[in-house]
Amino acid sequence: MPSIAVKLYSVFFKFLLKHRLQTRIQTHVDESSNPYGVTTRPEESVSAANPSFTDGIATKDIHIDPTTTALSVRIFLPESSLSPPEQPEPKSKPRSSQRDEPKSRYDRRNSYPNLGAPTNDPRRCSFEGSSFRSDSNVYRGYSPLPKNSRRLPIILQFHGGGWVSGSNESVANDVFCRRIAKLCDVIVVAVGYRLAPENKYPAAFEDGLKVLHWLAKQQNLAECSKSMGCGALGVGAEFTKAQVQRHIVDAFGASMVEPWLAAHGDPSRCVLLGVSCGANIADYVARKAVEAGRLLDPVKVVAQVLMYPFFIGNVPTRSEINLANSYFYDKAMCLLAWKLFLPEEEFSLDHPAANPLIPDRGPPLKVMPPTLTVVAELDWMRDRAIAYSETLRKVNVDAPVLEYKDAVHEFATLDMLLNTPQAQACAEDIAIWVKKYISLRGHEFSY
Repeated sequence: MPSIAVKLYSVFFKFLLKHRLQTRIQTHVDESSNPYGVTTRPEESVSAANPSFTDGIATKDIHIDPTTTALSVRIFLPESSLSPPEQPEPKSKPRSSQRDEPKSRYDRRNSYPNLGAPTNDPRRCSFEGSSFRSDSNVYRGYSPLPKNSRRLPIILQFHGGGWVSGSNESVANDVFCRRIAKLCDVIVVAVGYRLAPENKYPAAFEDGLKVLHWLAKQQNLAECSKSMGCGALGVGAEFTKAQVQRHIVDAFGASMVEPWLAAHGDPSRCVLLGVSCGANIADYVARKAVEAGRLLDPVKVVAQVLMYPFFIGNVPTRSEINLANSYFYDKAMCLLAWKLFLPEEEFSLDHPAANPLIPDRGPPLKVMPPTLTVVAELDWMRDRAIAYSETLRKVNVDAPVLEYKDAVHEFATLDMLLNTPQAQACAEDIAIWVKKYISLRGHEFSY
């Protein structure tokens, strides 16, 4: 069972959450009155972006849709991106059989071992033509040489908060994304989607898909810049002060090349990671990516991670009955959140945004990307997430479940639980599985 501190904090958390939800219902704002939307709440503690590698991760915020919505992203760039490029192993290297994989110490269903992730030893040195300086440890990233640029996979992350709260800039989300960026050795792009009730369904889902298209646009712009000889990637080029200023301005333009992604991002190895209601967004974006196919080139979604997804349905599952009054997010409060998110005329617990197993949702599940599902034993939404994973496995999609004993909803991402052993182990287990699909070295970190 959870500790006394967790139980007490859960009572306090639910009291505040219920008050905020009821306040927003009473002061309901019509969508048309605020088309721009909001991506964070005044009560949310946020962490400022920091372009210095003070803890091995540099961050920056970008407003990618400044004229239409409040949509923004925060980029988490690991210092390992400054290391020499990774060389893939020969393709003939044999792969281990999935049936021989040992069980995780926290897993009960088709999981992977908790081996931890390798620690990188990034080189703190100056590259010719680069804006990284070892003395100040600040990386501006406007003109790195291609031969010294290491291409890292990209994880598109969607935060939780029951549709009505949470932020990609919150302190808890910042800590979690830094942890994932380090363990997986990836660039994390955290999405600041619009919140309800100012922007109801499908605003958050459309924002997630818009960021995926933005990633594809960024890569295409970078290729155009290189081919035209006017980009920030010229080999051995010397830059005037005016050129450097132009590149700095480009870094903040929605239609310009984003230099960190242009220099270090590999969109052909893109993973979607959703937390709570963010998992619903991730699954929607994955479906749209499958439907788009090559139209999204060069972006390719190779896997997705659904962390305690916010699934629900009209016919209750066993956990929805037995754990309805569970810790932190109980069923009654989650129903209030759904009422704030779904338009009144569309409200249904079997809405496509809520229930992943309704008929004719499309596309066919057999074409979905490999999907890792993380669930908590004491979460009332657990059973429906497990059922979705089981349905994916029936059509031969790699869809393991990691279930954590005595864990509660958001046990690995909630502020007060971030430093618990279970939260650390969960991030490590995710990294092990993700590397199966993003590694260029023969998947040696997967088994």
